[in-house]
Amino acid sequence: MQRITKAQSLVYELDHTHKPLLRVKQGESFVVDTNDALSGSIREPAMINRLHEIPELRFTPPKGNPCGGPIYVEGAERGDSLEVTIERIVVDEQGFTGSFPGVGPLADSVKWQQARGPWIQMVKHLPGPSGTRHDGKGVLNSKVTWDLAPMIGTLATAPDREVETTTAGQGPFGGNLDIRDIKEGTKVYLNVYHPGGLLYVGDVHGSQGDTEFYGTADETGAEVTLSCKVVKKKTIPFVRLVKPDSIVSVYSFRPLEDAVESAIVNLMEWMVTEYGVSEREAYMHACINPEFRVNVYQMVRAGRLQYTVGAEIPKRYLVPSA
Repeated sequence: MQRITKAQSLVYELDHTHKPLLRVKQGESFVVDTNDALSGSIREPAMINRLHEIPELRFTPPKGNPCGGPIYVEGAERGDSLEVTIERIVVDEQGFTGSFPGVGPLADSVKWQQARGPWIQMVKHLPGPSGTRHDGKGVLNSKVTWDLAPMIGTLATAPDREVETTTAGQGPFGGNLDIRDIKEGTKVYLNVYHPGGLLYVGDVHGSQGDTEFYGTADETGAEVTLSCKVVKKKTIPFVRLVKPDSIVSVYSFRPLEDAVESAIVNLMEWMVTEYGVSEREAYMHACINPEFRVNVYQMVRAGRLQYTVGAEIPKRYLVPSA
């Protein structure tokens, strides 16, 4: 199986001029060994006192969320969509979270002294029933554990003209969206602007709560297995997800309410054009269906990051209108 190693997964720009590290056929599984969001520099809490020693933090925006790529997918051309299937994510033995200067809603809080930091908390990852950390446990301390929920924070094709950073780049090409639903079993759809699509993968989280409130989830490295297919001559308004039992229309923007409105309207368009749901029925689902959801994936106060949401509806409601 073809693989991009950790040593190769240190790309900080989404740039169509980068030479592909892999060339894969449609449907071929391949592996990307990713680094954590700060390139492996955080291995203990005491590192918070030596942030000045991390060269990646000296840039604006910081060189965060290093990726492996680009990956050239045979048959992908401008005007297509790339379907990326997340087959498996096995996280490293530990991750970290923390409060960093200038990031998050409480970074300068007078009231929340312990929250404001700066501080770093390590999160230990234990193997699960499979014997791997693919289905393991996250250990916060001696009293608090939870099931790991590995997801990919940065997944993108190369943007059309501009170079975007893996830290702040967001758009119909994907980017740093921190969507907890980009996990095993999900198919992610991204627009293609260049031959081969030029896919980038990085910024895996062992787990993340909705909003990623202070901007640092369970940041960890991982072994990620993926495969891709090409949807010919199809351009989508923004990133789309197809989960086993539902579909999700994603959008990133500020203010949050504008992102929500665009995600819902794009979901309605998807329901109408591809599933035959009537416009009125799609509209009603968004207002009266108790299983319709808006997920606030990323709402981080950091630089020019937009807020990322997803409008979601179960597949069983995607039936043509009478």
